[in-house]
Parts: sequence; C-alpha cells; structure tokens
Amino acid sequence: MRWLGRVPYLEALELQRALHRGVDSHLLLVEHEHTFTYGPHANLADHLKCDPSEVGAELVAVDRGGDITYHGPGQLTGYPILSLAQGAGPLRHVLAVEEVLIEALRELGASDPGRLRGYPGVWVDATSNQPRKIAAIGVRVARKRTMHGFALNVTTDMTYMRQHIVACGIPDRPVTSLEEEGLPATMSEVVSAVTAAAGRQWGHAGVERQDVQWRTSVTDLSPFSRGEGPGEPVRLMNRARSAGLDDGLSLSARKPEWLRPVVHHGPEVLATRKVLREHEMVTVCEDAGCPNLSECWSEGTATFMVLGERCTRACGFCLVDTSKPEAVDVGEPQRVAKAVAALDLRHAVLTMVARDDLADGGFSHVAECVAAIRQRDPQVTIETLVSDGAGNLSAWKKLFASRPDVVNHNVETVQRLQRVVRPSAGYARSLSFLAASKSEGLLTKSGLILGLGESEDEISAVLADLAALQIDIVTIGQYLRPTSHHLPVARWVEPSEFAHWKSVGETLGIRHIESTPLTRSSHHAAESVAAVQVSLGRTSTIH
Repeated sequence: MRWLGRVPYLEALELQRALHRGVDSHLLLVEHEHTFTYGPHANLADHLKCDPSEVGAELVAVDRGGDITYHGPGQLTGYPILSLAQGAGPLRHVLAVEEVLIEALRELGASDPGRLRGYPGVWVDATSNQPRKIAAIGVRVARKRTMHGFALNVTTDMTYMRQHIVACGIPDRPVTSLEEEGLPATMSEVVSAVTAAAGRQWGHAGVERQDVQWRTSVTDLSPFSRGEGPGEPVRLMNRARSAGLDDGLSLSARKPEWLRPVVHHGPEVLATRKVLREHEMVTVCEDAGCPNLSECWSEGTATFMVLGERCTRACGFCLVDTSKPEAVDVGEPQRVAKAVAALDLRHAVLTMVARDDLADGGFSHVAECVAAIRQRDPQVTIETLVSDGAGNLSAWKKLFASRPDVVNHNVETVQRLQRVVRPSAGYARSLSFLAASKSEGLLTKSGLILGLGESEDEISAVLADLAALQIDIVTIGQYLRPTSHHLPVARWVEPSEFAHWKSVGETLGIRHIESTPLTRSSHHAAESVAAVQVSLGRTSTIH
C-alpha cells in the first residue's frame, strides 16, 4: 500500500498501467488535481455540463466502466491492482471494493454506509428513503488483473460534481462527502481506515505500507521554482525535523576508511580534462563533487552535464548551483558529440540540470544531444540521466523518441523523505516517469542514496517498487554532505549493508545493482549496461 499524496491523474494512470503488467498486489492511494474522467460508454453530451478548461479541470478518457466522474483535492482515490482468484470476475471485485469502503466508512462513523441496488458505489443512509452517494467505483479487468478503482469524497468541493457534471450519469441521486455529513475526518484518518479495511480484504499474506510525508508547502520549493527568481537556498532543517530526522553527524565527523576514495590525477585524468576544456564541456563529476572523478577520468570516461551549470531546484543533497539559468546553448549538442569522439567513448552518459524555466524542461535539448552523438558515431551507446521534466508527458516522449540506450532517473531516497530531500520533485512522479520509459521498451535505470535517516523497511519498499516496474539497473551509494547548507548525514552505512541491498534487489528481480559506499549514478555505467545486455541474451557492444 502506498499513500502517494497529490498526483496528477495521467501520471497515476501511467504508474497503474506499469503495475498492471506485473504480478504483485498493490493499492495506490492518492489525491488528484481537478479532473473529469469518463469511460467508453459515457454520455458526455448530456452529463458534461461545462467546459472543463474553464473550471480548471482536465477531461480524460479512460478504459474503465462507468460514466463521467470527478477527481480532485479533498477526495481519496484508490487504485487496487490485483490478480483475481480463479473463478472470480469483475462483479466480485466490485463487491470487494465496495466492502472495503463500507467497512472504512463504518469505522469513521458514517450513517448506515452500504450499497444501493442497481447503482454501483457506496452510499450513506443506504437503507433510508434519502440515500446519498459518497464513493464512486469504476474498474477494469484485463488478463485477470484489475486497475482503476474508487473515489471517496472526504472534503471534496462538491460544486464539481453537482454543477459541472451529472456524477456517474445518475441525475436523480444526490452526492455527498464526509465533511457534508458532519464527519470532520482528516485525509490521514481516512487513509488509515481504508488501508485497514483493504488489508483485511486483500492482505492475507501480510501488508507493507509506506507513505510520502503528509504535509506539503510551496515554501519548500526553491525561490526560482516558486517564480521568485534566484534567491537564498531553502532552509532544510525544519523540513528534516518534520520528517523525524535529527541533526545527524557533525560536518567534521571523520569518514570511515571505506569512504576515502583513491585520488590519482595522472596523465589520463589530465588528458580527459584537456579534452573537456577544449570542447567547453561541463561535467557533473566536477559540479557535484563526485568522489570517483579520478577513477573515471583515468579511464577516459566522464558524465557530460548539459543545459548549463545552474539548476532551478534546491535539492537538499546536491552541490549544483541553484539560480536563474542562462539561455540554452544551441551549439552544445555538436560540442558534446565532438567531445565524445575525442575521448573515443563507447558509452556516453549525459545528465542535465533541472530546467523548470523551459516549456519542455529541456528534454528536447537532451534529445538533440543524443541525435548529434549518433550522427557522428552510431556505435556509441548513450545513457541519459534526466530530471522528471516537471511531469510533462509530451516532453518525456521527445526524449524517448530519440531512443537512448539507457534512460536514467533517480528516486534518490525513500518515500517518507522525498519532501525533505527533493521538494520540487515527487516519488509518484519519478515512478511514473520510470514506468513510461519501460513502456517504451527502453533499458531503464534509477538510484538512491543511503545515510539520510531511512529505515530498512523503507529501503526494501523502494527496491520493491522499482522491481515492480521492472527497472533494469539500480545504483545505491552513501550520501556525503557537500556543505553545512545541505542535509546532514544520519549515519555511515557499512559496505556489508550495501552488499545486502544488492542481494535484496536482485532477488526481487532487478537485473543489475551497483551498491557500494562510493557508488554514484554514473559509476561503472558502461559495465552495468553490458551486464544487463548479457542477462538479456544480447551481445554487448560496450568495451
């Protein structure tokens, strides 16, 4: 079970589809932005009474049963993604979903929650002469797997359901919410009641639940992401303490021996630096203070950082500068391609700063870099380590259309700490991006850093989520605090624990895991791809 917080509808749908292709049992719980959805047999002509754009809502066609319905803030939307038992069909699943909600509503004190004959969903005062619909249900079953689910009104703005649509295509029955019924339950309380009932209904082999942190605030974003232009870094410790973290290790705390990289600036390192300077290349190796710089550069490899050196976000772990970025350099793709050729790379890694100032987040520029490298040498394999593009699905498709050999996007940390570690991003959005990459048939990679205050159960949950999405490669490394203005290190993680997480992830089905204290996103990137190609029965082209 995952409480994922506020998630745009189409991002949740992408995630649902990916989990539907698997075999595990999931319950995703979210709030959505204002969205009207309708099934293939909906009567929009009579039941949609507004222009959705004029009321700040999206209109989305979906492959589920039911007429038009509404999703939005203050409404708990749940997606049970399950494999049906032998002999069970859609009707039995609908009844089970209804039963979960009836039990939860009874626990929350709702008046006579139940079913109304001939009308799917859940009603209050169900056996009276004035039943009111409080939860809608619309599901899809394919390959004996379920998706879509229910929408339970908690503190929902009922204007959207009463004035803008005929909710569920039922014109003569009223709709209501827990708030209107005089039940002042918080969303957290409702989620707890629903998860308890769902556990009794479907969790016979046990339940594993993780939540993103509940409270969110626009003040957590960098000044640029708030639209205020460049400014001072966001203060982190109030966020950290709200997630249960303390002040951690002192910045002067001595690192263990296993965290002391061997630094050797020999002729190969100097030669790599010379090529990079000649082609005016920025590398994440330098800008992010990577401890593996001399190792990688001595082997003639580097990770090119495109779109400048200024990021529009202020993540709590990252050394890259946060300020208003400069204009996109249109000549950069060709310079990257020339640098790759000059270094004689067989595997090129491109990363980027987040560019929330650009309409497509900079994804088309990354795609142009891929195309330029390919045009110069089609044999080079290319890995793109990118941001989430602020959830721009059309921008994602621009990158996917360039067909990089590997798409890499890091979840960075566990669900609970997302808001602390990377407040301008989101766990659900990252999973959605990774799911979209896999659906395009691309090798997909992600990574996380340990030592920020996460628990073993939380690490296991992240690896389970990545495995459920069939992610091919995962990197796991120790967090190292760049400066006193960044999040503190909670603990040094022993090498044996990194070996343990490698074993756990591979047992879950992840094809290849790099997991050591000094592992970073691009460390041993070529070797990782080669290992996955071999596991897939392909001949590796990377040397």
